[in-house]
Amino acid sequence: MSDSINKTVATQLKKMRANKGWSLEVASQHCGVSKAMLGQIERGESSPTIAKLWKIATGFELPLSEFLGQKSPLDSDTKGFNQEHTVSIETIFEYDQSTGIEMFELCFTVGHEQHSEAHQIGVIEHIVVTSGCMEYFAGGQWKTLNTGEKAKFNADQPHIYRNIGDIPLRFFNIIHYS
Repeated sequence: MSDSINKTVATQLKKMRANKGWSLEVASQHCGVSKAMLGQIERGESSPTIAKLWKIATGFELPLSEFLGQKSPLDSDTKGFNQEHTVSIETIFEYDQSTGIEMFELCFTVGHEQHSEAHQIGVIEHIVVTSGCMEYFAGGQWKTLNTGEKAKFNADQPHIYRNIGDIPLRFFNIIHYS
């Protein structure tokens, strides 16, 4: 993650924890992330992976975009969320309370596999592949999507995405919170 996104995540985590009145220990219990790791993230000493940030957002019962801060689509930092140069995520639309939707564009290098913990009950994900070939695991089975194909599934269960093609995978992820 870039330094500016690390600072944004740190600031947002502190703010969300204060809003809930949670200690690090209580936040840790809700998120399934160690108290030490949450403290390191808040101090900007550690960069959470996308999977860990999803766990934190789920524990707080908030959309992922709440932790990435409010960014303009023209802000180049939105393209800097990077985990070991194998995956990047760009916020296309931040969470909109009136629709319950947020949207991201994800890019995976060849062979990358991303595991996601279950989100809050009722969360539905829509994925649209814009380039490449992927498999996703949801509902107990693997399914394949190629460029131009789309899918929708209940994301309140663990799910997995992976690039099975020979080029970088790009797809939109539209998340609807009930």
